[in-house]
Amino acid sequence: MKTERDQMNPKVKELAKMIDHSILHPTLTDEDLRRECEVAKKYDVASVCVKPYAVKQAVQLLKGTDVLVGCVIGFPAGNSSIDVKVFEAERACEDGAVEIDMVINIGKALQGDWDYIKEEIRSVTETSHKNNAIVKVIFETDFVTRTEDKIKLCEICTEAGADFVKTSTGFGFVKQPDGSYNYTGATLDDLRLMRKHSGPNVQIKAAGGVRTLEDLIKVKETGATRSGATATIKILDDGIERFGDK
Repeated sequence: MKTERDQMNPKVKELAKMIDHSILHPTLTDEDLRRECEVAKKYDVASVCVKPYAVKQAVQLLKGTDVLVGCVIGFPAGNSSIDVKVFEAERACEDGAVEIDMVINIGKALQGDWDYIKEEIRSVTETSHKNNAIVKVIFETDFVTRTEDKIKLCEICTEAGADFVKTSTGFGFVKQPDGSYNYTGATLDDLRLMRKHSGPNVQIKAAGGVRTLEDLIKVKETGATRSGATATIKILDDGIERFGDK
C-alpha cells in the first residue's frame, strides 16, 4: 500500500522538505506530540519544532527517519536573559536537537540596544554551532515593525554567523481595535526584505500564517527555504492532488 510519501512527486517532496512541522501550542500533551511526530514522519518534512522538554521524546519518536528535531529557545516572548538562552540551547542540543529557533529580546531591539542583541545572537549561535546545531533567529515581525530595525537584525545575524533569519513565532498576538488579539506572522514583503538584506550564507524561514499550498509556494518564490506550519497535512495533501504522484 502506497504511503503519502511514496505518492509524492519531486515538486511535493521539495515543498515537504521546506516544512518545519510546529508542535508548540501550550496545551499540547505527550499524546499530541506522538500524533504530530507521526504526521512529520508520514510526510517526510524537514523537521519538527518542539518545546524544550519535548526534545528527547521527539528524538526517540523520529529515530530512523530523515526528519530533524528542532527546539525553540526563549519562546515565545524572548525575555530570558542571555545566559539562560545559552543554557536552554546547550541543554536542547544535549537532548538531541540539531536546530535551534531562538527569539530575540524584542524590547531591546525596539529600543535600538544593538550591542545587547549582537551579544545574545552571537552567544546562542556559538553555543549551538559548538554542539553541531544550526540557529534560526526569530525577529517577531508583529512587534518589530520598523523596516530599519528588520534590516539591522538581518545585518547582525549575518555578522554573527546565524544560519537562518525567521519572521515570527506564530504567537505574536497584537491587540486589535475590537479588543481581540491576533497576529499576522510572515508576510511576503518581510521575506523579500530579509532575503535582500541577509548575507548569502543566511537562509530565510517564514513562520505564522502559512496555512495553504499557495501560501507555501509564494513563500518559496521569495527565496525562503523553510516555513513553519501546523497545517502540514492540508498543504501536502493538496500538493499531492495538484501535482499528482510519480
